[in-house]
Amino acid sequence: MIAPAIAGRFFIYFLDLPHQFTLGGLTFQTFHVVMALCVLLSVSLIWMGGTLSLIVTDSLQGILFYPTLALIVGFIFWKFSWSNDIIPVMMDRVKGESFLNPYDIENLRDFNLFMLGVMVFTTVLHRASWIGGGSSCAARSPHEQKIAGLFGAWRGSLNVIFQILVAVVVIVLLNGTKFAGEAKAIRDGISVKAATELIRNDDLRNKVISDVRSMPRIPHVQGVDRPLSQSENLDTVYLDTVHKSLLQGKAPGNAPAENALFQQFRSIFHQMSMAISMRHLMPPGMMGVFCLLMILAMVSTDDGCLFSSAMTITQDVILPFLKKPLTPHQHIWLLRGVSLAIGILFLIGSSFLAQLDYINMFYVIMTMMWLGGCGPVMIFGLYSRFGTSAGAFTSLLSGMLLSIGGIFTQRNWADVVYPFLARMGWTESLGRFLELASRPLHPYVVWKMDPVKCPVNSYEMFAAIMLITLTLYVAVSKLTCREPFNMDRMLHRGIYNLDGENKSRENWSLRSVWRKLIGITPEYTKVDKGIAWAFFIYSFIYKFLLIFVAVVIWNQIFPWPAAWWGDYFLVTLLVIPGIVAIITAFWMTIGGIIDLRQMFRDLKARIINDLDNGMVSGHDSLADKQELEAAEKAQQDARGNKA
Repeated sequence: MIAPAIAGRFFIYFLDLPHQFTLGGLTFQTFHVVMALCVLLSVSLIWMGGTLSLIVTDSLQGILFYPTLALIVGFIFWKFSWSNDIIPVMMDRVKGESFLNPYDIENLRDFNLFMLGVMVFTTVLHRASWIGGGSSCAARSPHEQKIAGLFGAWRGSLNVIFQILVAVVVIVLLNGTKFAGEAKAIRDGISVKAATELIRNDDLRNKVISDVRSMPRIPHVQGVDRPLSQSENLDTVYLDTVHKSLLQGKAPGNAPAENALFQQFRSIFHQMSMAISMRHLMPPGMMGVFCLLMILAMVSTDDGCLFSSAMTITQDVILPFLKKPLTPHQHIWLLRGVSLAIGILFLIGSSFLAQLDYINMFYVIMTMMWLGGCGPVMIFGLYSRFGTSAGAFTSLLSGMLLSIGGIFTQRNWADVVYPFLARMGWTESLGRFLELASRPLHPYVVWKMDPVKCPVNSYEMFAAIMLITLTLYVAVSKLTCREPFNMDRMLHRGIYNLDGENKSRENWSLRSVWRKLIGITPEYTKVDKGIAWAFFIYSFIYKFLLIFVAVVIWNQIFPWPAAWWGDYFLVTLLVIPGIVAIITAFWMTIGGIIDLRQMFRDLKARIINDLDNGMVSGHDSLADKQELEAAEKAQQDARGNKA
């Protein structure tokens, strides 16, 4: 739901659009218009062809991504020197908050080793949690879906080049000594734009803008001045100035409305630093290339979210209540209507949801309504014999309720929750409890009472909710399981195999352990095996064993200086992935065009079954049930003829 808001605000700040405009004597908010255009583009693609449109647009986005990425990366390396511009800025950090040395990050508050641990745990628990999202179930067979997953993981592992470079460039541009003039213009631009958007009082808005513009350029020389930190950096002066102007003489503990407004300002200030920094950095031609890349990324994300939601509501909420199956024509129009309704809901939600934290944190806490409780359902519901509906509902509902409570707490901390605690006289006692509860996880988890921001961040809430729902799912399922579930029937194995694929169960052995870990099954061709082994060698042997485990052992014996880590990240995050990306660009482009043509040929020759609409009767889809009944009838006829 927040995706249109993020996209709309990005394009307004990146393209320097006014916050409102007049047309035909009427005044329109640019934010709402841009959001509507973003949603309209995604809904239009869904209406045109559903899953097929998503496959085509995602394929084109993938084909165009690498050449566009190459242009942007080349421009960045032409503009910045890794050793002279980037490394000095990245090394200019206080002890415990390094941007380079992973052994020196114990004082980082939000993005630290605890967050990394939660992400690793989430990767395992939620491996299947987005099944059904957009075109993720569009393969012709489970085997092709596995291969598509390999390609997706391969491509996703290379996206880090773009993410790392853009993040580093923004940090260098805002903090580098030689870019002080540009940094002043960027911070002024963000502050003025954010104040114009958020502050309704004309006098207060003008005062904030005046105070910001009157600030002198902040001199900072790497290696000479005091290193920067999370609490004291070149942004701090701007944020403190704005907060002081908003308070208008009030004490921070007695200004809930002003604190809430400042929290929004601070979030937008951090969020939009990338958009405005890239606008100041890039010449017009490169701006167009970067804007194209953002549009492609937005479309491939938004239409997938919209269509996934539309499919879920249509297939799992509406169709089960219908007395008889819909015709294909009716089914398509129902999906279109639900897609449009969800698009409107996304617009309304994006208009009213206030973002009060980093995008990553906000994304985590919003998706927590689903991810908080769905992981155990997807893992044990698909791959265990004891999972029950009671355990699933317990996990999902408890995860949703806890997540909604966390969202309310974060969303209304400054203007509702903290003032309530202060009125009840609970701030000191609760603050002591939070510090005591977080002490075993110091220094990575530190909970301190704050009148502006909730002490518990999104990842910490996420971790607690996942552990609670996992425990509840297993406990309730064990208590309510009457008999083991028929896994062969669900997985179409043995007598339930209807499509002719080899789905026999394989036993573990020393000879098969590596093949099973990589995921190779009898359906794999030689090309498929080559792809699987290549990805395994790159991701496990190279990325895990060589550049992670070996480096950890080396640093236990001889700790690296910070400069070595700069060279390490240049090679492992940019040079090697860059070479792989060049190879992948040709591979994905040629293969993508060939496979798109093959897809249209296959679609032209397909046999349509109107019952294959996703509806389930008993434990079988309508299409499978028809095939089972036909197979049983054939067996009966054969026995009758034999008799």
